[in-house]
Amino acid sequence: MATKTLPLRKEISIEQTWDAHSVFSSDAAWEKEIQLVHEQLPKLSSFCGRLGESPKTVADYFDAAEKIQRSVGKILIYANMFHTVDTSDQAAVAKFDRARALNFQVAAAMAFAQPEMLAIGIEKLKRWGKAEPRLTIYEHYFDELGHRQGHIRSAEVEEILNQANDPFRTAAATHGILSDADLTFKPATTSTKETVEIGQGNIGALLTSPDRALRKTAWENYADGYLAFKNTMANCIAAGVKSNVLLARARKYASAHEGALKPNHIPLEVFHNLIKTYKKNLSTWHRYWKLRKKALSCDKLHVYDTRAPFTEKRPSVSFKQSVDWICEGMKPLGAEYVNVMRRGVLEQRWVDIYPNKGKRMGAFSSGAPGTHPFIFMSYNNDLFGMSTLAHELGHSMHSYFTRATQPFIYSRYSLFVAEVASNFNQAMVRAHLLKTNSDPDFQISVIEEAMANFHRYFFVMPTLARLELEIHERVERGQALTSESLIKLMTELFKEGYGSEVEIDHDRIGITWGQFATHLYSNFYVYQYATGISGAHALAERILNGVSGAAEKYLEFLKAGSSLYPLDALKLAGVDLSSPEPVEKTFAVLAQYVDRLEKLTEQRASAA
Repeated sequence: MATKTLPLRKEISIEQTWDAHSVFSSDAAWEKEIQLVHEQLPKLSSFCGRLGESPKTVADYFDAAEKIQRSVGKILIYANMFHTVDTSDQAAVAKFDRARALNFQVAAAMAFAQPEMLAIGIEKLKRWGKAEPRLTIYEHYFDELGHRQGHIRSAEVEEILNQANDPFRTAAATHGILSDADLTFKPATTSTKETVEIGQGNIGALLTSPDRALRKTAWENYADGYLAFKNTMANCIAAGVKSNVLLARARKYASAHEGALKPNHIPLEVFHNLIKTYKKNLSTWHRYWKLRKKALSCDKLHVYDTRAPFTEKRPSVSFKQSVDWICEGMKPLGAEYVNVMRRGVLEQRWVDIYPNKGKRMGAFSSGAPGTHPFIFMSYNNDLFGMSTLAHELGHSMHSYFTRATQPFIYSRYSLFVAEVASNFNQAMVRAHLLKTNSDPDFQISVIEEAMANFHRYFFVMPTLARLELEIHERVERGQALTSESLIKLMTELFKEGYGSEVEIDHDRIGITWGQFATHLYSNFYVYQYATGISGAHALAERILNGVSGAAEKYLEFLKAGSSLYPLDALKLAGVDLSSPEPVEKTFAVLAQYVDRLEKLTEQRASAA
């Protein structure tokens, strides 16, 4: 029987792809913008050694820097839009490499600025901000600069560190190319012996199939594909960790962990409180695995069963239906939010929708000032695809409102707040679906999706965060990272999380770190998924419970960008993530989902 295969990129209808040519009309226009950047670089460099001259000089520098950064942002986005959808396209790889190198070149050319501003003095800069109208908006920027004063080096050192970012990213790029372009997987096999091609775009759908043989072979063959290159990937991870350690030491942080959190004004206690709370509440996960084992009538529950459906009556959800449900769920935020979102998806082609061969794994929202907030995903016609779309639209609407409200200097927001907006959308849409459709099988399917999302963000991500902290500390102690040590550590952490209810395949669960070729190179990013889902549910609860002004405060948060420190922006919206309380409350939400699922499955069993 023929193997079901993924379509080639050229076989995907243009209406189902994102609109790269809204960024640049052609490659020739993109090349012209690159040339303009190169022509502007000398002007940028001309400010070196002169910022102390006057407030006007500082303002002129910011104007020149903004102009060139706006161009580079668009250049990067355009190149990435071709590279990620077909990682085997060597022309696209070269295009992205050029754009990334240009970005680092510009960063190096700007490296003199912050040391010179610190030499001027923060208080003097703030006085200049009152004297020169163009500097008024930079008050928060100057305050933030002052907080990082002890970690910003001389202009020469800053230039070298920025130049080093490009080669330092080679390990991550190598891991990504291997994972997305070069890795091949043995096809999965259904219970009827039909074979199905495995790719980054469809692995999620295969692992949620009701066909256990398909799930099993998909999970095993996917893991085996990574295990075949475990040593190469371990070497990449080791290089990435060493880069983080080196950069933290160069900037005089006590550890790579501190170097990742402190610049964003995130106390280390936020990370440690999350891990402590996660470990304290593992019994909720253990109860869920036990429920799964019973509901699926499994003698042994395997990892490939942890996302298996409780019901075979799962709804098929078209992309258009997903958009409609998401828009309905987000109505409490007002007409502007919903109308912008609907128009962006259905008319302006924000989304690259379906899987194709060579398409990068995962999903993300991207863009820059002057572009749409684009979404990359591999949509499968189910609730999981709908939820992923809702998640990425949360990011995109955050970007939309920030860029529409803030000046360029604050047009980006920190990763710490990013995962709040995305998970907030999912929480709101799930609440809408559970409220408006009482069919037990539909409710089970919605809760299954919720549990799968919690599994990723409130189980896998805290586990990866624990691994990330440990491997950085090992490197800081002078210990080596090998594929065997990484697999052993990963397996031990998952054993604790799965408890006695789930069978552990040591090497296949242990290679999970290899399957996160982006996240584990993002310098302590993964813990923020768990804090993000906690903040999201706390804020969604306020709006769903009708708290006066809650929706308006949430929109203010979306519009704040980086004009506020992350924790302050979230406090504006109504949640304090410096406390473990939101994490505790979100574990209570998780427990409620388990309770509800248990009752629904028992009711269905009684009715059978």
